[in-house]
Amino acid sequence: MSKHSKIAFGIDIGGSGIKGAPVDLETGEFIAERVRIPTPEASTPEAVCEVIAELVDEFDLAPDVPIGVAFPAPLYHGVIRHIANLDQSWKGVNLEEVVSARIGRPVIAVNDADAAGFGEVAYGAAKGAEGVVLLATLGTGIGSAIIVDGVLLPNTELGHLELDGHDAETRAADSARDRENLDWDEWAARLQRYFSHVEMLLAPDLIVIGGGVSKHHQKFLPLLNLHAKVIPAELRNAAGISGAAAYAAQRTH
Repeated sequence: MSKHSKIAFGIDIGGSGIKGAPVDLETGEFIAERVRIPTPEASTPEAVCEVIAELVDEFDLAPDVPIGVAFPAPLYHGVIRHIANLDQSWKGVNLEEVVSARIGRPVIAVNDADAAGFGEVAYGAAKGAEGVVLLATLGTGIGSAIIVDGVLLPNTELGHLELDGHDAETRAADSARDRENLDWDEWAARLQRYFSHVEMLLAPDLIVIGGGVSKHHQKFLPLLNLHAKVIPAELRNAAGISGAAAYAAQRTH
C-alpha cells in the first residue's frame, strides 16, 4: 500500500453488520474491497471490539494509518450516553478507549449520520460546498449532520425536534411514509413543514438528502420549496466508511 500513502481506515458499525475498508483520502474510494462481518447477536463492547480487530487484521495497515469508527449513537467525546440499536451495555462506554485498547492503535469515533455527512462533503454530493451543509438521512428515523466550511458540528439530533406536538421523525421519516401509506405528495408536505422549520433555525446553504429513499429523489425533492438548494446524497452505502476515515484523518493531522 506504499503508493497510497494518504490513506485512512473506515469502520461502519451497524445493527446487522460491521463493515470496513481502507480509503484513499484524495478520492474517498476504497483501496481494497470492503469486508463485512455480521454484528454479533450479543453486541456487547467486547464482542464488537473482537469483530473490529478481525476487520483491521484483514488489511496490511501501516501503524500510522488513521482509523475512524462510525457508530449508531451520539458520542460525547467518545462516550456513549444512550444506545438504541446495539446491546445496552454500551451505555457509558468510551468507544475510542475500548476499541483502541483492543487493536493497539488510536481510534477516532464519530456518530454514523455525522460520518455520512462528512463523507458527502469530502467526496460526494456536497464536495466543494461552502458555508453550512445539512445532511438529513430519511429512514427509520431522521439522522442529521451539520458541516460548516468543512468542520463538523457533532451529535446534532434534528430528527428529534418537536414539531406540531410530535417528535419530527415520527411524522416525516421514510418509515412514516410506509407506515401511514402516504403518497409522495402527502409525504412531501410533511418534509416541507420539517425542513422549513430547520431552515428557520439554521439557514443552511445546502441540504443533502440521504437514506435509501434518496434513490427516488425525483419523486419528492421537486415538490419541496426551500431557500437552500436540496440535492440527493451520492455515496450511498460507502458514506459511513469514507466519512469515518476522512474524519479520523482530519482529527489526527
